[in-house]
Amino acid sequence: MASTSKKVTLKSWDGESFEVEEAVVLQSLMIKNMIEDGYANQEIPLPNVTGKILCKILEYCKMHVDGENNSDALEKLKTWDSDFVDVDQNTLYDLITASNFLNITSLLDLTCQKVADMIMGKSPEEIRTTFNIKNDFTPEEYEAIKKDDAWAFV
Repeated sequence: MASTSKKVTLKSWDGESFEVEEAVVLQSLMIKNMIEDGYANQEIPLPNVTGKILCKILEYCKMHVDGENNSDALEKLKTWDSDFVDVDQNTLYDLITASNFLNITSLLDLTCQKVADMIMGKSPEEIRTTFNIKNDFTPEEYEAIKKDDAWAFV
């Protein structure tokens, strides 16, 4: 990208400012709408996104703005995406929340797919262990659920 491209400044809720090329941030429909509404010449506050997560999101957006227009790079981009979401659960959840807030559909889909992959093929007990979810059913309630929804416990 040319160094003369238009820049936009984003400010995370914890006060970090990021000056980014407009083409990169236009992947966020929320930011795109703000720019169209005249906010391009001022710092755009992002009250629901930390600096750490915004940095990761901008890394994703930069990679995608550069890679999606190049058919040769699409396979590498898929591998990069897979590595990108190979993060701890808290970071993954923060990425989901932020990509939803920023309306970056491709990133939201990618991060939600990662969670779905973490669940796929696991028993309810394995899912509870993976996500540190307490089983708050009494033994009687649990048996009633297993009886009523036996298909889910196969």
